[in-house]
Amino acid sequence: MVKLGQSSFRRILLSRILLLSVPVLLVGEYVTYRKARSTLLETARQNLTESAVRKAETIEQWAKSLKSNLIGASENSMLQSVEPKDYQKFIAQLGQRLPAQVDCLQLTNLQTNQVIASTCGQQSIQSLPPNFWPRVQQQQTLLDDKSVYISLAWPMQRQGKANNKKLALGAEDFPEAGKEGRDSQVSLVLSAPVYIRRGNSRQLSYALSLQSALPVQTSAPKGSLAGYTVAIDQDGTILAHPNINRVGRNIDQEADADRLKSIVRRAIAGGQAFLHLFSFDKNGVELLAGYAAIPSPSTKEENSKWIILAVSRLDSALSGLEEIQQVLFNLIVGLVAASVIATLYLSRDLARPLEKLRDYALKVDTEAPQAVPQNFQIREFNQLSEALNSMVQRLRSWATELEVATKEAQVANQLKNEFLGNISHELRTPLNGIIGFIQIVRDGYCDDRDEEMEFLQRAHDSAMQLLNIINDILDIAKIESGTFSLMLEIVDITQVLEDAIDLQATQIQEKGLKLSLPAPHDPIIVHADPEKLKQVFLNVLSNAVKFTESGSISISVRLESRTNSAGFNGSGPESAIAQNAQSDWVVVTIKDTGIGIDPAQQQKLFQPFVMADGSTTRRFGGNGLGLAISRRIMESMIGSITLHSVGVNLGTSVMISLPVNQQSSFYFHSQDLVTEKGNFKNFE
Repeated sequence: MVKLGQSSFRRILLSRILLLSVPVLLVGEYVTYRKARSTLLETARQNLTESAVRKAETIEQWAKSLKSNLIGASENSMLQSVEPKDYQKFIAQLGQRLPAQVDCLQLTNLQTNQVIASTCGQQSIQSLPPNFWPRVQQQQTLLDDKSVYISLAWPMQRQGKANNKKLALGAEDFPEAGKEGRDSQVSLVLSAPVYIRRGNSRQLSYALSLQSALPVQTSAPKGSLAGYTVAIDQDGTILAHPNINRVGRNIDQEADADRLKSIVRRAIAGGQAFLHLFSFDKNGVELLAGYAAIPSPSTKEENSKWIILAVSRLDSALSGLEEIQQVLFNLIVGLVAASVIATLYLSRDLARPLEKLRDYALKVDTEAPQAVPQNFQIREFNQLSEALNSMVQRLRSWATELEVATKEAQVANQLKNEFLGNISHELRTPLNGIIGFIQIVRDGYCDDRDEEMEFLQRAHDSAMQLLNIINDILDIAKIESGTFSLMLEIVDITQVLEDAIDLQATQIQEKGLKLSLPAPHDPIIVHADPEKLKQVFLNVLSNAVKFTESGSISISVRLESRTNSAGFNGSGPESAIAQNAQSDWVVVTIKDTGIGIDPAQQQKLFQPFVMADGSTTRRFGGNGLGLAISRRIMESMIGSITLHSVGVNLGTSVMISLPVNQQSSFYFHSQDLVTEKGNFKNFE
């Protein structure tokens, strides 16, 4: 029996929700709107402050980088050896290696004040003060930041020089695309002395100068919270601004000078914050500006500062406010409708699915894997079910990957420990030899000059061995960091192989090994780095000699036709080869009768720091880097290196392959030979 005054649960719930939700939603909309505006404004201020700090750090790092690059270039040993007639070529090559921000690089003769080499015309980019650098430099003295002379080049000066450069080079050699932003800003011009060795002293001969425009962003996309960049000197001079007419002016001439002066004072005092600006834009709109200060790159005065501003329009900072208003209105309407619907279906359509998912989540880690509950009436719950299932699968997969990674880390740690033990032994052995031989000579234990020279030669040999080990470590470090580079050129592979055999001839003779080599009649031309290719041959030959106690080493060279892989592209000889379906490859095989390698261990030898086993390392030495470096070198030259051994004590064969650059014909005779002045002859 229904009592009077009572109503259904759904009706009461619906009426109460509507009576409470509509006023609350209206008040909430207004509060949310004000909060959103404050949040957008605060976000813009924080972003502009952080943007100003980043821009300031970028400019500071840019200035430091210019100084360090200039000092390094002026100390380059090539300037000591290159002929004056080749200075232009040297400056051009140096300009290509310097950062892209460098607009001009010049070498000036300080005796005549004439530009003798330049990448931007013959007009000097900087007037150098007399007697700024000492005329004579001690050999052990190194240049530092105080040795760099710095000045500013204003946009009008740069435009005048650019026009002279156009006249010298021609319009087609001086593209203007993308230059407007850099040409409208101040440039730093830095000069460093170049001392040339003459006799026992270093004489001041040249000045190396570079010019680089201030790396600033003079425009900001609509809605961007990073802002455009404005740079102001401590004395109030504007160094960078989107409007080129304001570059070089003082902030005293601006309509909002008081606020700008306040920014300068706060930044010099070490502040990093923001401020509203008015009339600092061509349209006179309200702006937000974050600011930060950096030491002035253009002067050596300790307290001199540059103030870097990140400036954005206020309407850009609040660009999302209209969308928020529309979203709030839609949200109110949707919430009212959702309140009515939620009241009717809340208990039936929400509680049951949540309970099923809860039960599955509680059991998934304690019981056998079960299927996640699905096929709910509400799409979001089905999506949650799929997401939960996907999350569980990912967690299980991550657990498996973590287990594998743990094992790999343990193996890597073991390899690291083995490598550290091996390399410490390899470094200590020649170092002890150097110390011992030098101490013998120093303490006067030698009977005559010849014996002293013998011990010094042994110390020299040990030092070269130590240098080779260090070079291998540096090479593999460059390879791992991606900075390893090659100088590819057209070379005769047979000549490179001859040179490598010449360097190993003494070791082969000392061990009494028999050497069998081919006799090529015609050159075999390949596109490779001759020094790195020789290093590969030396690594393989050195291993063959090291691991062969007795017997022979045979070297063969042959041509074979291969189908090119589809991965070759670009220009140059490699691209010419890749365009044909078939091409000739030269294969150099170096085979020895040494200790051989277990087939299961062969592929690991091409990994850095990995050797077949510890006993081999202790017996023969080595650091496990030679074959790893050789493989990376061959792959960089579009070649390959492979190793094959039938088994332990059954010898080893190493095949080194490169594509032939052009058609090469030759004839091989298999016979016992030795290298002598470029020809292969009998050798045992």
